[in-house]
Amino acid sequence: MSRKLRVATAGTGYFSQFHYDAWSSMEDVELVAVYNRSRGQAEEFSRRYEIAGVYDDLPTMLAENQLDILDVITPPVTHPDFVRMALGHDLTVICQKPFTPNQADARALVDDIQASVGKVVIHENFRFQPWYGQIKTMLESGQLGDLYQVSFRLRPGDGQGPEAYLERQPYFQQMERFLVHETAIHLIDVFRYLFGEVTSVYAQLSKLNPVIAGEDAGIIVFDFANGKRGLFDGNRLADHAADNRRLTMGEMLIDGSKATLRLDGDGQIYLRAHASNDESAIDYAWENTGFGGDCVRLLQQHVVDHLLHGTALMNSAEDYLKNLAIEEAVYQSASEGRRLDIGIS
Repeated sequence: MSRKLRVATAGTGYFSQFHYDAWSSMEDVELVAVYNRSRGQAEEFSRRYEIAGVYDDLPTMLAENQLDILDVITPPVTHPDFVRMALGHDLTVICQKPFTPNQADARALVDDIQASVGKVVIHENFRFQPWYGQIKTMLESGQLGDLYQVSFRLRPGDGQGPEAYLERQPYFQQMERFLVHETAIHLIDVFRYLFGEVTSVYAQLSKLNPVIAGEDAGIIVFDFANGKRGLFDGNRLADHAADNRRLTMGEMLIDGSKATLRLDGDGQIYLRAHASNDESAIDYAWENTGFGGDCVRLLQQHVVDHLLHGTALMNSAEDYLKNLAIEEAVYQSASEGRRLDIGIS
C-alpha cells in the first residue's frame, strides 16, 4: 500500500470547489491544510472538507506542514508570488491557469522553477476531459486514416447582457484579454495534445458585449508541424445544443481520409466513414460528475500517479510556455492582421 500524499490548498473561490471535491474523493491523498487570505473562508472549507490546518498566511502554512503537493487555486495575479514561496519546500505545485498574467512573467517564473528543487504543474484540465482521451486513442489507432484538420466551435452561451459572467466568475468582465487568455488557451492545449506542435497562427478577434473589457469572439487558424490545420471558432455569447452547455463548451470535428469524428455538447463521440451518410456512436467510459467529465480529478490523479509511481508527467510549467507563446502570437496576429510563425525555444 502506497503512502498517502499530503496536500494543502490555497484559495476558496468559485472553481476551487471542484478541486476540493476531487481531492476528497481520492484514496491516496490527505488534505491537511487550507489557506485563504480571508480566514473565515478557510475555516468554512476546513469544516466542509474536514481539513485540520487553517491559515491566512501562506508562508506559515508551508513552514508548518511537511507537504507533497500545494494546489494553488487563487487568481492569476497571485500565482508568481505563491509559486515562488513554495519552491524552496521540495514539493510539487499544481497551479491554476492562467499561469501568470503575461508571457514575460511566465518565462521569469519558469527560470526560477528550473533553478529550484520544486516542480510545477499547470492545472490545464481540458486535455484530461475523457472525450479527448478517447479521441486521442482513436487518432493513434488510425481509425480516421490520414488526418486532415480539426475544428472546434466554442459556444458556452454565457456572455450575453450586462450580467454576463457575474454569477460565477465576475472578474471575467474586467479581463483586458479574455476569450483567448482565459478560454481559448484550453483548446490551444487540446489541439497540441491531439495534433502536435503549432507552427503558425492567423487570428481575428472582436468584442460583442460592450460591458466587458476584453474580446469575447474570434476565429483562429492553426498550422501544425505535421502539415495539418486547425480552426478555433469562439463566441461566448452564442450557445450550442447540450443538456449542460459547460460540459464540453462546444463541438469538435476532425476530418480524416477514412472517417470524420464529431464530438457533441453532451460528450458523445460519433464516427462517420468516408462516403457514408451514417454516423455510429462510440461507446466509451466516463463519469458525468464534477467539472468537464471529472477532468479536475483526472488531472490531480495524473500528478499523484507521477509522484507515487513514476508515470510520465504532462502539463509542466516549462512545457506550458509553448501554449503561452501561441497565445501571444494569436493576439499579435489579430493586432497586425497577418499570419505569424510561432517562435518557441
